[in-house]
Amino acid sequence: MMDVIREGDDILLYLDGKRTYLVRVEKDVSFHTHKGYLQLGDLIGREFGASIRSNLGVEFYALKPLVRDYILKMRRRTQILYPKDMGLIVLLTGIGPGSRVVEAGTGSGAMTVVLANLVRPEGRVYSYEIREEFLKDAEANLRRAGLYDYVELKHRDITEGIEEEDVDAVILDLAVPWLVVPHAYRSLKGSGVLASFSPTIEQVMKTVEAIREHPFVEVETVEVLMRRMNVGKNRTRPETRMIGHTGYITTARKVLA
Repeated sequence: MMDVIREGDDILLYLDGKRTYLVRVEKDVSFHTHKGYLQLGDLIGREFGASIRSNLGVEFYALKPLVRDYILKMRRRTQILYPKDMGLIVLLTGIGPGSRVVEAGTGSGAMTVVLANLVRPEGRVYSYEIREEFLKDAEANLRRAGLYDYVELKHRDITEGIEEEDVDAVILDLAVPWLVVPHAYRSLKGSGVLASFSPTIEQVMKTVEAIREHPFVEVETVEVLMRRMNVGKNRTRPETRMIGHTGYITTARKVLA
């Protein structure tokens, strides 16, 4: 069945590998770029992936936004996790449809968007954040991505305790994750996974020490590096720049004492 663009849909306007724009399609609305303006209403009823030309004759493509597009284009005041780290965290925690997940801190909601997309329609994400202004940004970003209904945003300090019980995973991206480890152990169901992202090795050391004071197994810390490739006939090579260190991911699985 053909997936067509309707009024009110978000689209990712693709110009080239470095320039894309996340916009909402509305009748009688034009979108202005340095390559001219586009009449977005002309896309209504057309299939995702269709091309559209600006008044200057420059061709754009109307792509259906992926979760990654909402993340990379979202409004934010905080540094978000890189997709390379999000992807591994999701794999290591085993999160999927129906999972119940505790997350802290919410920040701009980038990881929250990823988790909500995975646990729907029956699962739930409980996201803790102590900064109220960050929660407002996260709510707006979740609503834009159409995922707000699968999340409970909580204006609470998770170091003081976790209200939920028998959750499948606890994911931490905050300055003092070791203070949350005892609460995470109580909140997790048997075999549930604790995952913590930390930018410094000192944070990792304190977190692992706290983990080893509780019945966890498969305690592991990894770092993910990503290097893009320039591909062309007789000139394929790694790009000069790469996404190197962003942080360390520590995971552990709960066993029953």
